[in-house]
Amino acid sequence: MNSMTRAHWLALLVVWAIRLYSWKQEQIALSPLLFPLLALTIVVLVQLLLRKTASSYDTRMQLQLLMVYAILLLLLPQAFYRMNHWRALLWFLMSLSFLVSVFGILQYLTFNGRLYWIREMRYGGSPFGPYVNRNHFAGFAEILIPVALVPLVLGKVRRERIFLVSLFALVPTIALFLSASRGGIISFAVQLLILFALLLVRRIRSQYMLTGGVLVLCAILAVSWIGVEQIIGRFTNRQSLEVTVGKRASMRLDTWHIFLDHPYLGTGLGTLQTVFPPYETLYDGKIVNHSHNDYLEALAETGVAGALCWAWFLAVLFVDSIRGLKELGKSFGAALNLSGLVACCGLLVHSLVDFNLHIPANAMLFFVSAHLATARLQTQTPGSADTAPPRIRKRKEPVTSSGPNV
Repeated sequence: MNSMTRAHWLALLVVWAIRLYSWKQEQIALSPLLFPLLALTIVVLVQLLLRKTASSYDTRMQLQLLMVYAILLLLLPQAFYRMNHWRALLWFLMSLSFLVSVFGILQYLTFNGRLYWIREMRYGGSPFGPYVNRNHFAGFAEILIPVALVPLVLGKVRRERIFLVSLFALVPTIALFLSASRGGIISFAVQLLILFALLLVRRIRSQYMLTGGVLVLCAILAVSWIGVEQIIGRFTNRQSLEVTVGKRASMRLDTWHIFLDHPYLGTGLGTLQTVFPPYETLYDGKIVNHSHNDYLEALAETGVAGALCWAWFLAVLFVDSIRGLKELGKSFGAALNLSGLVACCGLLVHSLVDFNLHIPANAMLFFVSAHLATARLQTQTPGSADTAPPRIRKRKEPVTSSGPNV
């Protein structure tokens, strides 16, 4: 994320503050996820102030990213708090997933060894769509597939839109399989298990429950028709991996040793590449910038203090999202909470073997999904304006609606 993009987010914050002041609104809605993220920001500030970082520059850059994510979580509740707001966001996310996936499939079918068919990849890579690393495209797909799949399975899609929403779920699923990302495919399988396990626990017997299985089957058939050899090769030929299994295992162990040497505040956010060389036990001549495990990397860079912040964030995410599933099958708000929860679970599983949370595009989508998982829709009062800013309020139950809503 370059400085221009960060400036855009700061401009959004300023515009929102001006509108808040012009409306004479003294209270705002706050996401419960914002507080652990702010706590992590304080930890990083302490690293900088106490000079407990191996690279002040890298830590400052990561601090700016954290501030962008915090601004995102601050603005999301102000922009999306009614059902029609969330509908618009869902259609945008589904359309984004579909278009990027179509681009990725076209690139897969016509790949000439160059990024965007034009740019030569001097440092290697396995691109899929706009991502240089196919595993990161898989992370993108994992986050956005549930946005279409969950409302479809729960019957929260209008009859005349079922085909379109099914297409928005099917094409990204095909692209995910074609990306041949082992971590992505396994994470997607875990997402399906979580989704259908929650439906069974809540005793949801929607006539659309089979839709998910049919879509996955159609995706597998489409991939088999297009070409399945590459996917099978990724699961059977370990030497074809960008980073070998042995190298990944050694990086995880070496990262753990970094944490043991810096247990309290870590080495500084974003400094793994700087501190890793003395700990590297399996040298292969390549620079290690991430340990392919977001949890261990967070431990090494932020220590126990940062780990507590992330644990707080995940606890809020799971407790609040599961609490919102009480009306699952009846409430559109609960369907949104389940979509966000399943999306986050997929990326969190994938983070065990990759570093998707260090890819700003995927990280931002993760925080959007986390807010989706914990948000509560507000009831529409007669005569109220949709453009009015929300006041700070107690958490309300999701809007109850037994019919289709997308």
